[in-house]
Amino acid sequence: MMHRSPSNKIRGLSLIMSFFVVAKSFPTHHLAPSLFRTTPPQARPSFQLMHSTTEENSASAASQTTSSSSSAISKNISELSKEIGGNGRALIAWDFYRLGIDPELFFGDPSSALDEDARNEIIKLLPSKRQTQVLGNGALRELSKVNPDGGVEMGIASLSDIHTSSDGTTKLLLKMKDGLEVETVIIPWDDRKRSTLCVSSQVGCRQGCTFCATGRMGRLRNLSADEILIQVYFATKICRVSNIFKIDNIVFMGMGEPADNSDAVSTATRILTDRQLFQLSQSKVTVSTVAPDPQSFSLFADAPCVLAWSVHAATDELRKILVPTTRHTMEELREGLVEVLRRRPKRLRTTMLEYVLIDGMNDRIEDAVALAKFSQGIIDAVPQCKVVVNIIPFNDIGHPTYKQPTMDAVLAFQRGLIENDITAYIRTTRGDDESAACGQLATSKRTKPVP
Repeated sequence: MMHRSPSNKIRGLSLIMSFFVVAKSFPTHHLAPSLFRTTPPQARPSFQLMHSTTEENSASAASQTTSSSSSAISKNISELSKEIGGNGRALIAWDFYRLGIDPELFFGDPSSALDEDARNEIIKLLPSKRQTQVLGNGALRELSKVNPDGGVEMGIASLSDIHTSSDGTTKLLLKMKDGLEVETVIIPWDDRKRSTLCVSSQVGCRQGCTFCATGRMGRLRNLSADEILIQVYFATKICRVSNIFKIDNIVFMGMGEPADNSDAVSTATRILTDRQLFQLSQSKVTVSTVAPDPQSFSLFADAPCVLAWSVHAATDELRKILVPTTRHTMEELREGLVEVLRRRPKRLRTTMLEYVLIDGMNDRIEDAVALAKFSQGIIDAVPQCKVVVNIIPFNDIGHPTYKQPTMDAVLAFQRGLIENDITAYIRTTRGDDESAACGQLATSKRTKPVP
């Protein structure tokens, strides 16, 4: 892989990030230095602690949501242009956000922040028609009002830790302004030379899935759209400076239940798929919900993304064991999904059923046949719908009885689906040696969970 680093554990804070070093910031009371000099292709960045940690605010941490105000990173071009004085200014700002570079830092004091070679390297990455354009002092003053806490890089979250596993999977730990932390995971794929990013939507989760480390935390609070999108911003930056394959696929399968934070998640999907912003294809953004109730799917009916259901069982009895917060039957939940898929554009009627496979729990051939029958009910009810079952071998989280199934059992389960005309794939386990695999995400910063 292109992205190997000399150490499996690289530590640092928000500062990892561009191709250059900032000597002083603009304005000085808003911004902190956080940019790095160009890293030669054959080298890897050395990340060091550069700023003091943020003190935790217990009252804020226990609240369900963050402030309703939004930074530039969750505004579209029209919204941002009204605030900073023009469409051209907004486009320039987003050229930089899309690369994982804060334009307030880039343009703040170029004489001291960048040498000419570093600046030219970045400018080459911009659209050719805007490579000669700049954000002047007036535009930067207006942008600092939109990002009053110090630009997007320091004002929303800081990057406090990076772990790279032996297979190249890279887990980022981000610290929010209130001191709480979330994880996001970059998964590079050699076969297609691109990466998938797994993002979090909450700090913790209240759904309590028995096979998931995040569920043990309880829900501490929701993430704002800013805090979701800053994960993409930092991950994009890390991919760029560490020679990791470019991100072209984003899945909301990290910490949290998206349906419990649907407004922020839906806003994030719109920003991610806007052709002037992050520019991802709608078919390359997937929101996965455990479906606390049948209405969970309708929360994302109009979201520009693919819908996935973390189903994990085909029977009510088994589902209740694995997802103990379940209050609805499988038939009721399936009908909720069917109703939404019928209303969606044809290109977004593909849906994934996520199924964590646990040895001796839900990995029998009878379970595969029941899941195939359950899946066929969706196909039959939704015209031009494609259902894909994503088989996820259980990853160890220290559960006293749950174990990963053998590969023979996994393959037999897949055959049981395919033989019943259901498309099924086995998700390759990635990042398990650094607790970055599916179901292993959890952070240590905890306060009292929100009910």
